[in-house]
Formats: sequence, C-alpha cells, structure tokens
Amino acid sequence: MLEVKTLDKPDERRDFPRGHLEAVHMTGLDFAVATFEPGWRWSESVGPIVGTDSCMVHHNGFMVQGRMRIRMDDGGESEMGPGDAFVCSPGHDAWAVGDEQVVVYDFAGQMATDYARPKDA
Repeated sequence: MLEVKTLDKPDERRDFPRGHLEAVHMTGLDFAVATFEPGWRWSESVGPIVGTDSCMVHHNGFMVQGRMRIRMDDGGESEMGPGDAFVCSPGHDAWAVGDEQVVVYDFAGQMATDYARPKDA
C-alpha cells in the first residue's frame, strides 16, 4: 500500500478563535497542522468549544514555527520552539508565547480527529 496526500488540499479544516487546524486522514495516520495566532490560549479559544477545563487530547508533536508553553494539570510546565519534538498527555493548557504565529505538526491522530470539535458533534 502507498498513500500520499498533500497538505495544500486538507481533508478537513477546523477554525476556532485565534487559530485553525488542517488535517489529512490516511490509513493508519491522521496528520494535523495547527496554526495559532499570538494571544491564542487553549483554555480561552478551544476549551469553551469542547466543554472541558483542560485539553484532553494526547499530542505527538513537532514545533515548526513560534513558541508555545504547556502547563500540565499536575503543575509541570515547559516551553518549546522550532525544531522541538514533544509528547504531551491529556490534561493540560497551552498558549502561544510572544508575537509570532505558532505552527505545530501533530502525528498522534487524536488531534486530527477530536481537537476543537464540539462535545456534542
């Protein structure tokens, strides 16, 4: 099997305050590119859409552009920037740091299928 898709024509786009997500869905992989504008914060931009206090999506990500800070519900916190790969379990808040747009590639699949989708969808 060989399957190729271009991000220039995503299967899906989800818009939310101060950002959006574009995803391609393939056999065995859902891949998402998330773009967050300066001032974006999960608890303010996405939390009200999904109806949870913190992000309950698992992320396997790669930072392409900008800086992002993540705070876990247990208090652990880290900041990442271009070139950083990361794994983040459910139960966190995140926000764009500074004045630059943030671009993240997410390979976990759950981001492409569940992220910023209303809880009753």
